[in-house]
Amino acid sequence: MALTRPEALSLVHEYTASDALRKHMYAVEIAMRAMAERAGEDPEAWGLVGLVHDFDYERFPNAAHAPHEEHPAEGVSILAARGLPEPMQRAILGHASYTGVPRETPLARALFAVDELCGFLVACALVRPSRSLQDLEVSSVRKKLKDKAFARGVSREDVIQGAAELGVPLDEHIAFVLAALRPHERVLGLGQA
Repeated sequence: MALTRPEALSLVHEYTASDALRKHMYAVEIAMRAMAERAGEDPEAWGLVGLVHDFDYERFPNAAHAPHEEHPAEGVSILAARGLPEPMQRAILGHASYTGVPRETPLARALFAVDELCGFLVACALVRPSRSLQDLEVSSVRKKLKDKAFARGVSREDVIQGAAELGVPLDEHIAFVLAALRPHERVLGLGQA
């Protein structure tokens, strides 16, 4: 793996001004490390993919969902030039369904499965009196998923499809990612009611 975590973190900070988007990438990194450990894979490699998956999002927004331009294609091009291995590139491309890149590896399926869910779990925590993941229950998350007015930017379809592609029940997947994020909530700006 040619790209180190410090180099990846530097890219995130260079390309992303938004604190919220940086924290999203930290959350996805944390979740991906947990997914790797569960799968018996390399947490460093999987975490790195989670950390950089959206680093180009602000500079190269892709409102038109063009498969070969802007986010995530621009970011992957930058990462490829820095030596990111091809399976990791494909996983990042595959997290955006509009690229048409199939999610054929456990890494790619994991990234897709945790991306939208991490954003949703943080949104759920932010509206709690505690502003914490510690007292957030799976049943509350499921209830919020049904509320289309809440966190409108999160694709419920992607959350549901992500768990399905992993072959795990949605409640189990939510509980797993929630457990992975809880010890790190301060990094995510949570738990500070």
